[in-house]
Amino acid sequence: MKEYNPLSYGAKGDGKANDTAAVQKAVDECASNAGGRVVLESGCVFYCDSIHLKPFVDLHICKGAVLKATSDIEGYYRPNLQINDPKTALIGNPVTGKPSFVFIYAFEADGCSISGEGLIDANGHSFVKRKDKYYVTGDFYPRPTVIYIEKSNHITLRDFTVKDAPFWTLHPAGCDDVRIDSLRILNDLDVANSDGIDPDHCSNVRITNCHIECADDCICLKTSKGNAEYGPCENIIISGCTLISTSAAVKIGTEGVGDFRNIIVSNCVISRSNRGLSIQIRDGGNVENVSYSDIIIETRRFCPDWWGTAEPIVITTFNRDENTKSGKIKNIRFFNITAKGENGVLIHGTEENRIENVRFENCSITLSKASKWPCGLYDLRPGLGREVEQNKNAGFFIRYADGVTIEKTCVNWQNVCDDYSFAADAEHVDRLALVKFDARAAHEGDAPVSAADVTYA
Repeated sequence: MKEYNPLSYGAKGDGKANDTAAVQKAVDECASNAGGRVVLESGCVFYCDSIHLKPFVDLHICKGAVLKATSDIEGYYRPNLQINDPKTALIGNPVTGKPSFVFIYAFEADGCSISGEGLIDANGHSFVKRKDKYYVTGDFYPRPTVIYIEKSNHITLRDFTVKDAPFWTLHPAGCDDVRIDSLRILNDLDVANSDGIDPDHCSNVRITNCHIECADDCICLKTSKGNAEYGPCENIIISGCTLISTSAAVKIGTEGVGDFRNIIVSNCVISRSNRGLSIQIRDGGNVENVSYSDIIIETRRFCPDWWGTAEPIVITTFNRDENTKSGKIKNIRFFNITAKGENGVLIHGTEENRIENVRFENCSITLSKASKWPCGLYDLRPGLGREVEQNKNAGFFIRYADGVTIEKTCVNWQNVCDDYSFAADAEHVDRLALVKFDARAAHEGDAPVSAADVTYA
């Protein structure tokens, strides 16, 4: 493989001079010669504005090398910038999916990759300010995305580390055959929207062996409005990851105008997270055929600024607003899940849109009060009329669902508080099956199961 060294094109690598032109020239020449590897050498800090990655170019960041993003917002590529209206670059919407600013950008760059054991320093604290001691936000939204790769197939991202993202870290959109392996994403746990990996309308994605610490979601599958021209999010494998999050460790939604299907999440450890596994549908996309297995989950409530009240597993579908009807959720499976945290499993559909066919087998759910924040709450945000609602916490809290099976599963209690209640609390559920359900209530003398408008399978 032919190699191209930005130092040969005039880069200083001293962390002070702006090396954008030299790095970009190396990328461009590599691409013009049918591809190869652009090597950022060990011991160098390449301080850069936005870099455009090209087809069949491997941006290789050697161990000991740093690619540092500029602190000047004018140095970022702006995919949404309209030539006649520069102000549009500052306009963002939570469900558009198109970033306003990007550090590493690729479009129609088949076969591109980023590799090496070096570091991408996203310089995120240049774009945020503190709201309170638990929460950092910014003066504009959305802030720079670190890596955005759109409409590019057969891409690989492996081995490198990213730290201090000001917004989403890795956002592939409309891509097929995506390999993401052995990444470390180390974002501060108080920086809003600093998601780890957000595959958006992507197919045949493998996310393996990653360690992610971030505020908001570690791994979030999306089908955003801004990328609706692409297909569903489908054929996804997430495995062998260790995850820490102030929102959900692995989430499907909430940006979901398209469908999600055929998803496997396995062999992961989730710790110190506001939520563990979450399916949140608020738009028209549907979710089906999702399997979670061999996962250990530990949740705690971080603070009220973040979505979630320490639910280890969440499955919800609510209309986003009067004009946006949410999609269906069906065929969801949980096998060999061990969860311990301040709350239990939440499954909540609506009378008009019931969740279908959810199965738990060989699972252990333990509720244990740990933080200073109140219990007796479920977070149903976002959605039309949905807020954080008061309700005593149960091992399984189920509303408006059809075909829920809980088999060879136990609910345990530790550090019990007054707001802990039933092993299972079910209302408006058809075909509920409790098979070898090892269940007792939080408080002695109470019934283990509360059921209203429930039929049993």
